[in-house]
Amino acid sequence: MSDTLGSSFRRIYERIKLQFYREVYCSAHELGTGLSAVEAFSLEVIDQLGRPTIGQFAEFLNISRSNATYKVAGLIRLGYLRKERSGPDKREYYLVLTEKYYSGAALLDGYMDALVERIRERFTPEETAEFARMLSIISDLA
Repeated sequence: MSDTLGSSFRRIYERIKLQFYREVYCSAHELGTGLSAVEAFSLEVIDQLGRPTIGQFAEFLNISRSNATYKVAGLIRLGYLRKERSGPDKREYYLVLTEKYYSGAALLDGYMDALVERIRERFTPEETAEFARMLSIISDLA
């Protein structure tokens, strides 16, 4: 049974990941956002980290701080990111996504919305509520 659970979970993960790669490619090459695939990926990482510092961004990606600073400068220049000084210290900056990012570059939103809608159509409200409860627990475990 756990093999079935594991393989099912992996299949879901792989499909979502593949859709993400498709969206990054479309964003970079077809939608004219001006983003490279690496830049789009960097924005998604910053979004998931939730206002990281450049150091936290660099550490998460296991890249040098200078490489992270270079990537951040490019994203600022394109208008997808801005730096915001930290509270009283003011020596550190938080990386904050701009409205330009949220209006067009949240790459998986449409796919995830469609997936959630298909779940609601396929399962009863009770099953959907139980699934949401289980996903919440799984999210806390990850």
